[in-house]
Formats: sequence, structure tokens, C-alpha cells
Amino acid sequence: MTLDEARRRVEQLRHELEEHEYRYYVLSAPTISDRDFDLLMKELESLERSYPELITPYSPTQRVGSEFIGGVATGTAVAHRVPMLSLANTYSIGEVEDFYRRLTEAVGKAPELVAELKFDGVSISVIYEEGLLHQALTRGDGQYGEDVTQAIRAIRAIPLRLKGDNLPDRVEVRGEILLPWREFQRLNAAREEAGEAPFANPRNAVSGTIKTRENIAAVVSHRRPTARFYYLLSDDEDWLPERHSDRLERMREMGLPVSTHSALCHSVEEVDKYLNYWDLHRHELEVATDGVVLKVNDYSLHERIGMTAKSPKWAIAYKYDAEKAITRLLEVRYQTGRSGIVTPVALLEPVELSGTTVSRATLNNEDFIRNLGLHERDLVSVEKGGEIIPKITLVRKDLRDEQVGAPVSMPESCPSCGTTLIRHEGEAGLFCPNKWDCPAQVEGRIEHFCSRKAMDIFIGPSSINALTTILGLRSVDRLYTLTERDLLRLPLFKETKAENLLKSIEESKEKPFERVLFALGIPLVGSKVAETLARYAGSIDKLLEASEEELQSIPEVGPMIARSVRDYAEEPRSRQLVANLKAAGLHFEIKEEEQTGPTSDTFAGQTIVISGVFHTITRDELKELLARHGARVGSSISGKTSLLVHGENMGPAKLAKAEQLGVKMMTEEQFFDTYRDLR
Repeated sequence: MTLDEARRRVEQLRHELEEHEYRYYVLSAPTISDRDFDLLMKELESLERSYPELITPYSPTQRVGSEFIGGVATGTAVAHRVPMLSLANTYSIGEVEDFYRRLTEAVGKAPELVAELKFDGVSISVIYEEGLLHQALTRGDGQYGEDVTQAIRAIRAIPLRLKGDNLPDRVEVRGEILLPWREFQRLNAAREEAGEAPFANPRNAVSGTIKTRENIAAVVSHRRPTARFYYLLSDDEDWLPERHSDRLERMREMGLPVSTHSALCHSVEEVDKYLNYWDLHRHELEVATDGVVLKVNDYSLHERIGMTAKSPKWAIAYKYDAEKAITRLLEVRYQTGRSGIVTPVALLEPVELSGTTVSRATLNNEDFIRNLGLHERDLVSVEKGGEIIPKITLVRKDLRDEQVGAPVSMPESCPSCGTTLIRHEGEAGLFCPNKWDCPAQVEGRIEHFCSRKAMDIFIGPSSINALTTILGLRSVDRLYTLTERDLLRLPLFKETKAENLLKSIEESKEKPFERVLFALGIPLVGSKVAETLARYAGSIDKLLEASEEELQSIPEVGPMIARSVRDYAEEPRSRQLVANLKAAGLHFEIKEEEQTGPTSDTFAGQTIVISGVFHTITRDELKELLARHGARVGSSISGKTSLLVHGENMGPAKLAKAEQLGVKMMTEEQFFDTYRDLR
């Protein structure tokens, strides 16, 4: 076979495989057997091995590609070009009527609504450039999302290449990554058989799946998540349909998985009919739902209707009541958290709720138990708040029988260390004051320190328990003194696992100050507050010397947070911990290059577009560089474009439009020869 023959056959196979993936994963209407699909894939793999020059990142064989795809490494925080806003919630048809009345008053007529099922998964934004999957981001805080491109590429329901001609240079689609109930049940059965804790719900399982850092292809392939998309964006406003229902259809035409259960509603009565139907039938679906989203269909009305600070006024989310069941309380257990708070947990006779088996529920604190009037082995009403977190809402005192025992009461001593519990004035919870030596608090602090949002050290609860019980580790600074010899003393560790943990610990030294500050576990200092404090103080030394008044002058820092920081600063062992972590090489000040604001105004007022494949810099690094020097980075060529910087394989349509409009163009080499100081 000649190279040209191989190229033609490779393109034919890729087209056939993409079509079969679309029919199987999106339409649920396969036209060939799994065996025949596998044979086509093996033929393509064989040709690509024989002719490696024909491999592209968007071949069906490359669903998890190299780390350069998307421009940044997995887990990196990336700004959303358009914020991913939340929707206002409603829980009654009366509130829906109010919503419809407000819309009618705003636009002067009864608006047409699109009713869609509200899927209960992980929100995702997937960006296609020139028809090819470029990047995928989680919702994050709405302004910044986490890069999960490699995991999303491995989900076969999501096309690597969009169908259709004349696509805009940039298309963004938003939706939910979901785990079908059958896969959720399969995974939990396997985890329980292996002695592992089952996933709490499908959303929890899929979140861990797409945020995995190791063996991405294997993890995604094993867990088999799917997707539903419901929002279409593009810089090319002329290409976008004016009606939301047409945008849903446009996404289907592009090969994206879109729900077939949306409906057009022209009155509150039609909305009510849709809500009632799916309240009865939603549990028949293959994926989790927890409500319905209502949107004004005509996009030209959205601007007239307007926004609030947090959500659009032209859409609303109707949430179904939580499903309830009656079961028996078997036992109440008590857990001490990393902050010393003792929390009661109810162990229940297993009961099915919203497609999952519930056997535990939160009891919050002593006041909550007292208000319930809870007795040992009571029959209780359990519901899943937001269809996720199980909670006891009612004791069925009318059903009490001879099994029911004495009232449930809180322990007097810590279940972990035996220290007498205390209650702080004005607080409902009981507290263990043995902060530095209580095993549960020690392990909780280590687990928090190692968590993904903190130092991101790859270690689980069982390994942390081994570190504390066998090696006597009592403080997070000791992590940085561990040796391979130490770890090989633990029954869970072999040489490879020990090497991987030590490597992860060493890599954690590169985490920025705000992550280290969050990892310290100062009460009330979450990740966002830690970022604010870090940027205000600049260093841990300045932060720990700041007075309460100075701390309260920082936006979002109130009296309680300020007092908590001062309490930490005044604790000698906390100071010693910080000193030890400094000595270990952790970052305790903001780096100069992390300061916000443009570096220069070299490109102030200019709109610069980039296109093609670059060799000395990634696309996203170049975008960031241009933005730092004052440029607005555009995605499509227009009369406002000041400069086009292009690498290899630039799209011919973009090149033709730039030439037609007389846009100035530079190659990668020409650009950096001209602007040498930007390097």
C-alpha cells in the first residue's frame, strides 16, 4: 500500500468510525455490531502504526492524546470567556406562574418557553476550534473552570470533530457530564466487592472521573460516562439561530448528544403538564435528573428581559421535591472532624431513594437530634436533599413499637481520643479540644492538606491512617521528611507506590502561596478566602502580623474570619508548623509574576487573532502573553482585527478572510523577531 492509498483508507476509516460512534453514543441506534466496530478500529490502529505521519490528535484512536491538546495541563484553572452563571430556583407552580407573569410584562406578550430536563451531573464547557475539540472546562466558580480536556476527549459520546460544513472558527457548547444509572450500579457493586467505599451518587462518581489525573483513558473507559448538551455559543452571531429550540437542533446536527425530551410551552398550563409528566416518569430515564429548566425561546428577547447579578431573568430552574421513604434507625455513630467538631451520623436499614441505596444520614448536631425527638431504633422519614444528601426529616412517633429504645444522646467524650467534649458559647456542636493529638483531627488535617484544592498530594485515607498509626506522623510538615525506607515499613506500600508518593510530595512544593495557605486548614478560611488573603498580604509573615482591624478591611473578610486568623497566628505550634513548612521549601509569598494587571500596553487597543499550530509556545500561552501586554485576543477575523499571528496549518477560510480584509499577518517567527522583549 502506498502512502496515498493509506491516507485515503485512514480518512475513510475515521469517517466511518466517527459515524458509528455518533449512532451508538448519541442516537442510541447502532448499525454495526461491537465486533465489527472493533475490527474497523484495529485496522485504523494498524495503519497508523505503519504510517505514523498520518496520526492526528483527532483520530478516533487518539481519544486521550498528549498534554499539549487544549494548551494547558489537566487541572489548570482557566477563565471562561463567557461566565457560566447559575439559574434561580423555584419549587412550586405558583412561583412558575409568577415567573411567566414577569416575562409577559417585560416583553408585552406571552412568551414561548423551552422546557428541558435538568440533568444532575457535572457542568461542562467544551470548546471547538475550526471544528476540532480544543478544550474542556468544568463550571468551577462560574468565572474560572478546571481544565479536564483529556478526560472529556476519552468520552465516546462527545465527538472529537463536529459534523457539518461552514462552522465558525470557535464554537462552545455547554452541558452536563453524566453517569448512567446502570454504570453507577455496576461500579458500586464492584467497589463493594473489593472492600472499597461505594460512590454516594452518580454526580459524585462522574466528578471524580473527569478530574482524575492518572490513567485517564483507563478510568474514563472503565466508568463509561456520557453527556447531554443544552447551550450553544459562538463569536459568529450570524451563524447562531435566534431560537433556543433551533440551537438544540443545530447541536444535534453537529453530532452532539442532546436530550430528546425538551418541549415548547405556550402557557403555564402546558408548563404544568410537562412538570407533572416528568415528576412521574423521570426515574425511568437512564440518567439522574432533579428538575426542569424553563427558558425563553427567542434570544432577541433576552436582553430586554435582563439579568440579575447572579442569574438571567429569562430562565428558571424548577426543582422537584426530594423523594422520601420510611426506614428504621439502627445506630447512631459519632465522628470527629479535622476542626474538632463531633458530628452524629445515623446508620439506617438500607432503603432505595432516587435510584440509590441509602444507609446513612446526617444528624447535624445535638440540637437537631433533640428537636427531632429521636429515640434508638425509631422509624424515621428520610429524604435526599437536592436528591443527593440523605437526611432525616421526621420521626414517625405514631409508628413506635417494642423495638424503640431510649432517647438518642450525644457522648460526653471524644469518640477518637477520649477527651472530654466541650461546647463553645453560642454554638450547637460539641467540640474536642485535643487539637494536636486527637487521631481523628490529625488525620483530618493531613487529608485536607493533601486534598486536590490544597497541595494535591496523591494519598488516600487508608494510607494516611498508616502514616499516623505506624509511623507516628502527627503534623503535615512531617510529610516532607518522609523517606522511601519509612514508607516501605507500611503494609500498603511497595517500592513503586512509595516512589509515587514521594514524587507527589516533592511536586507539591511548587504550589502557590494561596494553595499553601488554604492547606493550613485555618478555620473559616476556604480556598477563595485564602486567595484573597494571600493577594492582600503578599506573604505569610505579613498575614500573621496583621491585626484584626487590618484583616477586616479586606473585602469578604468579616470579624469571624479575622478572629480565626489571629487565633491561628497566636498559637505557637501553628507558628512552628509554618516555620517548618518554610524550611521544607513551600511557597509562603506571592511570586512577582503572579501579580494581577497588564505587564505593558504594547498592544493596548488592538484585537489580535491567532491560528494554526505553534512550535515555541502553545496557543493558550500565546493568548495569555498577548493579554498581559494589553491585547484583546479574538477568535475570528473581522474588520476590527489588528493582527493575525499564525503558525502551521492555518485554516484556509481564515487566511482568505484576512487577505480579503487586508489584515496584517505575522508568522510565529516574525512575531517574536519583532517583539523580542516579550519572551
